Amino acid sequence: MNTQKPIRGKDRDTILQALAAGVVPRTGLQHIQVGRAGEVSALVRDIDRIADGGAALRFIIGEYGAGKTFFLNLIRLVALERKLVTVHADLAPDRRLHATGGQARGLYAEAVRNMATRTRQDGGALASVVEKFVTECARESERNGTAVERVIDERLAHMQELVGGYDFATVLKAYWRGSENDDEILKGAALRWLRGEYSTRTEARQALGVRAIIDDADVYDGLKLLAAFVRQAGYSGLLVVFDEMVNLYKLQSAQARNQNFEQILAILNDVLQGNVSGLGFLFGGTPEFLMDTRRGLYSYPALQSRLAENAFARDGLVDFTGPVIRLQSLTPEELLVLLGNVRNVFALADPERHLVPDEALTAFMTHCSQRIGEAYFRTPRSTIKAFVQLLAVLDQNPGTDWRSLLGDIELASDADDGYGDEGNSGAGTDDELSSLRL
Repeated sequence: MNTQKPIRGKDRDTILQALAAGVVPRTGLQHIQVGRAGEVSALVRDIDRIADGGAALRFIIGEYGAGKTFFLNLIRLVALERKLVTVHADLAPDRRLHATGGQARGLYAEAVRNMATRTRQDGGALASVVEKFVTECARESERNGTAVERVIDERLAHMQELVGGYDFATVLKAYWRGSENDDEILKGAALRWLRGEYSTRTEARQALGVRAIIDDADVYDGLKLLAAFVRQAGYSGLLVVFDEMVNLYKLQSAQARNQNFEQILAILNDVLQGNVSGLGFLFGGTPEFLMDTRRGLYSYPALQSRLAENAFARDGLVDFTGPVIRLQSLTPEELLVLLGNVRNVFALADPERHLVPDEALTAFMTHCSQRIGEAYFRTPRSTIKAFVQLLAVLDQNPGTDWRSLLGDIELASDADDGYGDEGNSGAGTDDELSSLRL
């Protein structure tokens, strides 16, 4: 009897296409996940706390190839299932938390463009969230016999105490007017403002009559406004996911690094002190970004003291209550399970359609170990990529013996294949395929 989770053909193709290209799939992650139950449970508790009106912040730390991107994507999907809204972006030379030349606003705009909900998991959900909110306001207006704009003001009254709250409400009322009058230009202008895409106050004032825009200095305030707004729109809260935090470590200017670290400290203090509600942050970075005492977070004493790890969590003992979650590399046993999961995805969860037997998995791992040593499980993106290619050849050439193909597989250490290039800020391409370990 087949007890495997069913796999849709669309998910299968998406997963295999991503793995064959050496990147992390955006969907279907549940079909290939292995291990890390403790880390996942800790983050699920964070999500529940956010949904209950609390706040959470975690630093997901791991070497290139330890699985940061996969882990962040998985937790983001869990948050969506818990009815949270998520926004996510990768930091890059032109996107960071604090700046004066538009880089911080660029990070905010990218994150909001990637806004996702349970029904819009691929991003671009801002318009649907806003539409849901104004539609509910219109229904309440009909029930109470009051103006829609007055209902919007009443629902967002508690946001007036937040920086930019008044302009936020003004923009939503402008969106409502555009919706009522079939004015797509006005609606588009409102969404542009909410995405932080206006670069001058003059342009925003002419389009929407607002006095301010979301600029470099307002990114964190903008995220707090979004968190309050999505809860008013009927969602449980907002989860903000920022990956590639190592780009802050790479900043040449000590002043620029410290200004970004100050922003992180402000967010951390707000979360730990309970000053924010319905808002969570996940930051993905490398050990250097965290622990380097010259350029990492540990170079900032206030952050080092808050992020220091539990001295008692050693010799195999773990503590998932602190703000730092360290992702360890795959074990050979977990890689074996992962290869089995990939084989299962290829077969659409039908054991009768498996292209290779169990002995082929261990033979493949032995082959990889002999060719590139322990790196085959420590940073195994090339290994998984080769395994997917092996299955593809077997699938398209029926009758081929898998044993005859093993000697033809060329494996390269991920340290040399360019995937771990520090300048690469593309989603899912910075982590090796050990990111398939959950």
